[in-house]
Amino acid sequence: MKIAVIDLGTNTFHLLIVENNQTLYRESIPAKIGQGGISQGIISEEGIQRALRVLKHFKSIIDSHDIETKQVFAIGTSAIRNAANKDEFVNRVAEETGIIVQVISGDKEAELIYDGVKEAVPIKETSMVMDIGGGSVEFIIGNADRILWKQSFEIGGQRLMDKFMKTDPVSMRSIQQMDDYFREQLLPLANACHQYDPKILIGSSGSFDTLIDMQYMREKGVLPEEQQVGFEYSIPEFYRAYDELVFKNHTDRMAIPGMIELRVDMIVVAVCLIKYVIQAFGINHVQVSRYSLKEGILSRIISGNAL
Repeated sequence: MKIAVIDLGTNTFHLLIVENNQTLYRESIPAKIGQGGISQGIISEEGIQRALRVLKHFKSIIDSHDIETKQVFAIGTSAIRNAANKDEFVNRVAEETGIIVQVISGDKEAELIYDGVKEAVPIKETSMVMDIGGGSVEFIIGNADRILWKQSFEIGGQRLMDKFMKTDPVSMRSIQQMDDYFREQLLPLANACHQYDPKILIGSSGSFDTLIDMQYMREKGVLPEEQQVGFEYSIPEFYRAYDELVFKNHTDRMAIPGMIELRVDMIVVAVCLIKYVIQAFGINHVQVSRYSLKEGILSRIISGNAL
């Protein structure tokens, strides 16, 4: 049976097509539905148009694989669930593409991310999973057996850029303001870390992928092989990348081997958040998972569990 999973992220839409646990097709395209509206709590008309273009393309791929409509699982996250025009967006997608979007809560998103990450990185001891999206950031504390605590915070990369990235390079004052903001916003996470004391951070999604790509290009001159989905990532390497990213402007960041246009600006606020988390919560070991939400959705479907 063929299954198509679409993750409608705030910045990027992802399509994954699988048959009998074999990946047939995988594609990620920037839709940037958070751009120009997320801080006002809407998806702009331009954002809707970008979304429709990407989804029409995805639908053509899905149709070429002869996948039944009931086997297409399209999941909407932060930018959609918090938009005042959420219903209009979902209806227009259905009318113009035939794709039915299921909008999930932040709590459910965190659960599914954890399921996906476990497929790539074995979670042996109490760990903190961190998934930085454009609209929200999910934190999950769990062990090999279960989730101990989870929460979605509306402090994703696009929101942070709108709020703090007023200059390029970002100013030291803005970085300090971000730290103060994280301290305030992440108080529930601080309480959970006090209770469960995770020392391992497992990062998933965009910015962490780019940090790994940067390391591989610098050390080996090539990108990681596609089939590798879990990585060790040293804290000294993170601080080296942090210094390189925070003190350069857009043009110089774009010239870094491993950088991609989609992440060249958002990665600045992302590494500020990662640095805060490492320092504030005493993290001493970092891993990175290429798998996240869409792989979690897939694992639920294949195992016969409801989303």
